[in-house]
Amino acid sequence: MFKLFLLTSLLFLLPIFHCYSLPEPCSGTCVNAHDPSIVIRPNGTYFRFSTGGKIAIHTAPDLRGPWTYKGAALPNGSKINLKGNQDLWAPDVSLVDNLYHLFYSVSTFGSQASAIGLARSPSMDAGTWTDLGAAGISSDATKRYNAIDPNLIYVNGTYHMSFGSFWDGIFQVEMNSPPTTAKSNVQPTQIVHNSAESAMEGPALFRYGEYYYLFFSKGQCCGLDRSRPAAGKEYRIMVCRSGVSTGGFVDKSGRACTNGGGTVVLESHGWVYGPGGQGVFQDPVHGPVVYYHYVDTRVGYADGQKRFGWNKLDFTTGWPAV
Repeated sequence: MFKLFLLTSLLFLLPIFHCYSLPEPCSGTCVNAHDPSIVIRPNGTYFRFSTGGKIAIHTAPDLRGPWTYKGAALPNGSKINLKGNQDLWAPDVSLVDNLYHLFYSVSTFGSQASAIGLARSPSMDAGTWTDLGAAGISSDATKRYNAIDPNLIYVNGTYHMSFGSFWDGIFQVEMNSPPTTAKSNVQPTQIVHNSAESAMEGPALFRYGEYYYLFFSKGQCCGLDRSRPAAGKEYRIMVCRSGVSTGGFVDKSGRACTNGGGTVVLESHGWVYGPGGQGVFQDPVHGPVVYYHYVDTRVGYADGQKRFGWNKLDFTTGWPAV
């Protein structure tokens, strides 16, 4: 009995290690897949949009691949008159009234001179996208937020756009209908903030059961071939949840997402380093899925080497687990 008590006591002194599944298989073009956005066409074809290459388009018959490059969504860049309009970031694609809406970011690293733009297409194929330019969400040094990393959600007849990176965190604003621009008489509201670490970005809202789950990335995303953060500060995927889509998000401990809250969903493990830039959706074959980019430490840390990864999500406990 004493030996059992001693063993149990010692277990409490051991560090806690999180066990994560490795990414599911990916075939075809699985590299240079920064900030992916996945949409499935009614015929079952998967489309993957990603940062770089004027928003690179890849297609596949399944989430596993094989992924094939199809071209650039905006080969001429954006008509938004800002530095960075030829290097577009963080696409977010959804179907609205029979037209696919691709929201994208125009910015440069470390700058608040940013804007969210919109392009539309009837099919998502390369060569069919029409750039509409600015979507009414922009930022400069006078703002609390940075207008990048858009994520559109439609709830009860209303569109909202979540967005943001660094500065005072992630914000949300109501959109007009159809959602080509933000409502001009509505101010964005903060939904994620952490004063201890400002590196938060990439919101992705997903409804499962009675909750809206707000996924976001935290930590150093880029330039990892030049410098890497201290252990534990790598890019990682976090989550908070709420009964409504517009605020009140808390983490698993009950801490508000606007007050440093956030529960880790996926972080560095094994040869997977810095997963983030995520999206979440209900796959018709695989169920609820989180997809993201990550560094394979066996290959290299450069931004162009980042791979496309995905895992199934388990909501058994009410919180997403990989």
